[in-house]
Amino acid sequence: MDARRFRYGLLGCLLGLLSAPAFAAPSFDALLKQADEVRTGDPTAFYKLLSQLELQQESATKEQRNKLRLMKAHGFLMKGQSELAIQELQELGTGSEDVNLRFRAGAMLANTYAVTRRFEQGLSALNEALPLASQVTDRDSRHHGLMAAGILYNQVGEYSLGRDYAQQVLEDDPKGRSKCLAGNLVVESLLGLHQPVQEETIFSAIQACEQQEESLLAGFSRTYLARKWVADGKLKNAIDVLERHLSDVEATKYPRLIGEYHSMLADYRMKLGEIGAAEKHANTAVAQGTAINGSLPLVVAHRVLYEIANMRGDPAMALEQYKKYANADKAYLNEVKTRELAYQLVRQQILQKNQQISVLDQKNQVLQLQRKVDQQAAQNTRLIVILLVLLIASIGYWAFKIKRVQLSLKKMAETDALTGICNRHHFTLRAERALAECARNGEQASLIMFDLDHFKNINDRFGHGTGDWALKEVAEASKGFCRRIDVLGRLGGEEFAILMYGCDLRAAARVAEDCRVRLAQIETRETGHVFAITGSFGVTSSQLSGYSLAKLLSQADKQLYRAKHAGRNRVCVYDAEQENVRAASNVLEMPHRDRAEHLGA
Repeated sequence: MDARRFRYGLLGCLLGLLSAPAFAAPSFDALLKQADEVRTGDPTAFYKLLSQLELQQESATKEQRNKLRLMKAHGFLMKGQSELAIQELQELGTGSEDVNLRFRAGAMLANTYAVTRRFEQGLSALNEALPLASQVTDRDSRHHGLMAAGILYNQVGEYSLGRDYAQQVLEDDPKGRSKCLAGNLVVESLLGLHQPVQEETIFSAIQACEQQEESLLAGFSRTYLARKWVADGKLKNAIDVLERHLSDVEATKYPRLIGEYHSMLADYRMKLGEIGAAEKHANTAVAQGTAINGSLPLVVAHRVLYEIANMRGDPAMALEQYKKYANADKAYLNEVKTRELAYQLVRQQILQKNQQISVLDQKNQVLQLQRKVDQQAAQNTRLIVILLVLLIASIGYWAFKIKRVQLSLKKMAETDALTGICNRHHFTLRAERALAECARNGEQASLIMFDLDHFKNINDRFGHGTGDWALKEVAEASKGFCRRIDVLGRLGGEEFAILMYGCDLRAAARVAEDCRVRLAQIETRETGHVFAITGSFGVTSSQLSGYSLAKLLSQADKQLYRAKHAGRNRVCVYDAEQENVRAASNVLEMPHRDRAEHLGA
């Protein structure tokens, strides 16, 4: 199921909802109401009404003009002028005194970024807007903001969060389009979580959208129904519902929805052996052009065309279609990774921000206590106050000086002087504490060890200054793959290790591979020399090696040297079964040891 690849229709509908406020002036109110009714169904009428509103804006109040700017931003987005829409929404989010308007603008800005595939910025805008929800007095505006969050979280694959926000709207007795969109989001989230969905739930969402004449949302809901029927073995029923409403979908002229319908029909017709119909639908899906780039429907359409060419015994056409299929699949996977990475980056930013807020709260509490002390001290004589202040200032000053010296000494004892990361002793202490905590909480932990390849040659050829520069660059690059809860240390020489808290073997292997690629991309020309920096990586986890740091280091070290022997610049992951086979082979067939090690690598 690839529901999150094609929710741009939902984004467009929500942006329309966000730009439908009520105004005090009757003329503005009447025109805006008409524009609201036609904004997604009749773009020509919408822009005509928008022009009439602009002619009357001189007589409008400041807040009325701000609300008109919100609708203009929606118009910019419909025309594909996303940058103009973003500029308007950013100014509204900070310049308006109306909390309801700021909330709508923030939610609309988040979805505008999502439309343009800038998911990290969209999530950041959403995180700034959501805290205003408790201050929003207009229920419809609050619903729209919550649904904006639901759409965006579904977009980045966080379906649990998307379902929670949509469910909040449904539990608040939504009306009209809000009910339609919230029901659609709940179904999409459940399918994304691979949880069972009742047909009645999908039919209810379709009916709510049909009542509001929301053809886009109703069209997406029918794709959910078709997928459920295919999963239940009702392939012909799925084809029937898609073809019955195909003309309605094509009438929307929305490329992503049209592409999804035709790609699904191509896939389903292919399963029935109806080659001609499958080819027709696949070509129609491909014809939607750049509007469906990076999406699953384009992948499916090219795959069907490749299979058809293969079946017809046309190798030239099959090769051409396979290239297109491979390129589409690569673009689709890159899109998925981009969205997921955006969420993780913003999540880390939020965690850091929360920690900063916590520190500020503590400082604020200290200041409040100090203020009380000052108020009490003010009741004494002037001399006592002066003496007390001097005493407190002196104590504070020396405490600060002592603390700074302590922190400096502590940092010197714990930090590797060259790279600025943990030295071996401090790494061992932190890693053992983290492993003990993982063991208590039942969490997994993984260890990545890596060693720079041919590092001695760098020192010998270019000098130790260049070698030191390379070590610092490697440490800095490695920091980018560590969370605040992970432990990164230099074990000695050119050997490094990362202990990843709550991380399984597969995730650690991905991190190691990404780190390996990043090291290989380090630009060395600023040193005056051109040389490659690569590393050999060994990875193991507590699930295989237990929570003993010594054993984790031993197993990871074996994999590191296995990577060295296999040619360097690679990642080797500890596999207990392979290790047992290798040990047995070494005992029974000593002459074949080299071959066994080669196969293990």
